[in-house]
Amino acid sequence: MAGTKTNERPGTRAQVKFVRTSAYKAREVLDLIRGKSYAEASEILAFSERGVSHEIAKVLDSAVANAEHNDGQLAEELFVSSCFADEGPTLKRWRPRARGRATRIRKRTCHITVIVDRYDEETLEALREREASKGRSTTTNAAEARRRRVQQSRERAAAREAEHDHDHDHVEEEPSVEDQAAEIVAATVDAVEEAADAADDAADDLEDALDDADVSEAIADAVGEVEDAVDDAADEAEDAAEALAEGDLDEAREAAGKAAAEAAEARRAADEAMASAGTDEEKELAAQADEAATLAEEAAAAAQAAVDAAEEKD
Repeated sequence: MAGTKTNERPGTRAQVKFVRTSAYKAREVLDLIRGKSYAEASEILAFSERGVSHEIAKVLDSAVANAEHNDGQLAEELFVSSCFADEGPTLKRWRPRARGRATRIRKRTCHITVIVDRYDEETLEALREREASKGRSTTTNAAEARRRRVQQSRERAAAREAEHDHDHDHVEEEPSVEDQAAEIVAATVDAVEEAADAADDAADDLEDALDDADVSEAIADAVGEVEDAVDDAADEAEDAAEALAEGDLDEAREAAGKAAAEAAEARRAADEAMASAGTDEEKELAAQADEAATLAEEAAAAAQAAVDAAEEKD
């Protein structure tokens, strides 16, 4: 007998489509919050170091808002009954290579769905007793925090709209030095994100190539280290870009340093693979690992350049 279909699962859902990350990375974070209360899930996502956590947190808040507005439920009584990520369309790009060749770059996307449901009465009573014994109520705090975030978001949107209308009533002025510096920082942040995406795609391609290749164990280990280091360097570069966008210079500086360290590790492993390659297949795989390490270095350099630009602005 077939189980419950995905679109028949009970609860209130929210979904975001075409998120620019792989379903695999999203599932790693979704596994952390599945079955957790809304308060616990929000806390986990707030302190998660994965870039996709921010998108998942917004989907979770949307699902809870739907449950409150459409179903008349209380946020503090909800939990993540189900969450999953489906693969979306893959954007195909090409990168020129030596001798007139080209390498395909796959920019993966995914669709993230979060379903929340109300605890049964017995579980709710047990949760209330446990929170009362600790002298706190984390679920209520989480619900209030979400309501404050929604209110602040609405206030910022209203302020931007009012400022936009005000600007139309005056002659456009030349941008100030501070505005120009902010634009430079924003441009460098965009460059970091593009470089990180390229490195991330290179790591995915390298992983696929390694699975299909018939090489020695030494080459496989070295290329595997390159793939892991490049993936980590891309993640750290993305974290640096997000921290700069949020104005957290210290966190951005730390993430850029980690990206540089991971890029150096990728370069070391790539050189080791190049030195150990014997057959034509091993040399081709080692060359692909070398290209991935180069992209990781470019992502780390872009992150450091963005941090330097932000420091000059300040």
